[in-house]
Amino acid sequence: MSEANRAGREFVALALRLRRLVPELVEVVTADRVVRRAVAAEPVPTAAELVQRAGRLAAELPDCGLDPGRERFLAGQLRAVEWRARRLAGQHVPFAVEVEACLDVAAVPGEPDEYRAAHRELAALLPGSAPLRERLAAQRTSDAVDPDRLGAVVGALTTGLRARVAPRYGLPPSEAVSHRIVDDGPWSALHTYSGHGRSVVRINAGARPTAGRLPRLLAHETYPGHHVECIRAELAAARGHAELAVTVAGSPWTVLSEGLAECALDTAVGAGWGPWSEQVLASAGVDTDGRLAERVDVALATLRRVRLDAALLLHGDGRPTADGVGAARAHLRRWLLLDDHRARRVVDALARPLWRTQVVASVEGTALVRAWLSRTGADPVDEHLRLLDAPLVPSALRGRTSTEGCLIYDGR
Repeated sequence: MSEANRAGREFVALALRLRRLVPELVEVVTADRVVRRAVAAEPVPTAAELVQRAGRLAAELPDCGLDPGRERFLAGQLRAVEWRARRLAGQHVPFAVEVEACLDVAAVPGEPDEYRAAHRELAALLPGSAPLRERLAAQRTSDAVDPDRLGAVVGALTTGLRARVAPRYGLPPSEAVSHRIVDDGPWSALHTYSGHGRSVVRINAGARPTAGRLPRLLAHETYPGHHVECIRAELAAARGHAELAVTVAGSPWTVLSEGLAECALDTAVGAGWGPWSEQVLASAGVDTDGRLAERVDVALATLRRVRLDAALLLHGDGRPTADGVGAARAHLRRWLLLDDHRARRVVDALARPLWRTQVVASVEGTALVRAWLSRTGADPVDEHLRLLDAPLVPSALRGRTSTEGCLIYDGR
């Protein structure tokens, strides 16, 4: 085994040890059975031991014969494991430090003037005399998919997305996504990879998914989002890039993963996805205004950063305080146009220690990937595949959002 491949396998082993402490922190795509069995047979490690192991492996990377891009990617993943383990060991890690150390990004607050412009656009799209928050809530209610039709709608959209994606993404004939409709999840949808090209996506009917939101939500979770991401990772791991066999939450790869998934609808369909989805939904017995849905989606995209602002207000440089909770809720009500109940739920989610960086990964990742995919002359599908097969760390991607060359290690 080459030193490069050994480094990848040792990272996987380290991630599996972290998973033994907190299973939610590590998703296993296709880890080698020998490695999994070896780690399972070990005594349960301490968080302090994982900090030391991560540091030692990071120090060895320069001597492993890795090309620069792959070495930088592995170093970023190891740094995330180390800082995660530091928190588990009881070390206080300020929010901003955790974001930069684990995600390789800085959490940048939004601009109120941009939020005001988005509100004006929404007001024009949803005319009326009621406050904008109420008009937006009414639009969502009118566009909600009846629970008895949700399964058919999800199936039709997923089939339509797969038809557009499969020819370009090298999907194996046996791959498939199955759906389960639930009504009690704390999320809108949840993807779980089962291995060998199979995924399960749970859709939360209790969240009242709308016809306008479902196309982006399903592209995010399925084609060409997380389902395709896991298939490509499985293929890359089989070619020797073992480090792609596991996903560590709150790592540099999380930023790209969430960004690629959130941009998946734009990659698969592009501008005009609203009319496209309108036709697909009509085949499932649901009438909707696709053009309006697309325009509302564009306006709401500007408000994505409001949740990141709320996380900054909540966490500051320390642990959440009553003042921080109140400020975060007020910010969400004012700019994201949420009622008090929904604002409370968002703040409760942002306060969860294991997932407090997730909103940063999603917001900054989407902005970063969208800039990358929209470069002049770039083919979004080719660039999407490139980032799946040979991932960059966010700082490297941020420095190369131009049409100039960006040679990175070849994951094929």
